[in-house]
Amino acid sequence: MSADQCKAMHDKMHGGASGAGMGGMGAMAHDHGAGGGHQHGSESSAIGQPGLAKNISRTVRVSMTDDMKFNPSNINVKQGETIHFVVKNLGKTKHEMVLGTDQDLKEHYQQMMKHPEMEHAEPNMITLAPGKSGEIIWQFTKSGKVQFACLQPGHYDAGMKGVVSVGGTKTATPAKQGDSHDSHQH
Repeated sequence: MSADQCKAMHDKMHGGASGAGMGGMGAMAHDHGAGGGHQHGSESSAIGQPGLAKNISRTVRVSMTDDMKFNPSNINVKQGETIHFVVKNLGKTKHEMVLGTDQDLKEHYQQMMKHPEMEHAEPNMITLAPGKSGEIIWQFTKSGKVQFACLQPGHYDAGMKGVVSVGGTKTATPAKQGDSHDSHQH
C-alpha cells in the first residue's frame, strides 16, 4: 500500500484530513509525542481525543500476549479522565493496541487484512515489536464504551479485543443518607 493509499484510507475512516505534520508520511510510522498532536473528527466525537501529558489522571498498564489477549481487557474510567496507557508486548510477534468504535476497528481490520505491510501510528494506537513498550495518552470525553483491539492480521479474529467503560462524571444514583463515600475522591 502506498503512502497516499494509507492516508486516503485513514482520512475515510476518520472523517477528514490526517492533520498537520502527516503530509508525505502516510504509511511510515510516526510519533506524535506525549502531548498527542492532531485530532480527528470521529475520534473526538466518538471515542475521545488525544490527551495532554500535563492532564494525565492516572496510568493504566496493559500487556499484550501471543495467546491473543490484552491484560487487562476491561478497563473502567470516568468521563473526562486522561489516561496514560503504558502498553507492553510480552509476545514474540508484533501486536498493537488501537482505540476506536466497533465499526471503525472492524473496517480498519479489513484494510489490515488486505494490506498487512501497512505501518502507521496515530494518537489512538500503538504498534509494538516483540518485547517493546510504548504509550497512548487519551482523554475519554464521552460516557459509554470505547473498544480496543489488535488489528494485526488474524489477531482480531482470534479475539484480541478489549473495552474501556467510560462512566459519567455524575453519580447515577443519589447517595444514601449518611453515605459520604461519593463525596470524596480517591
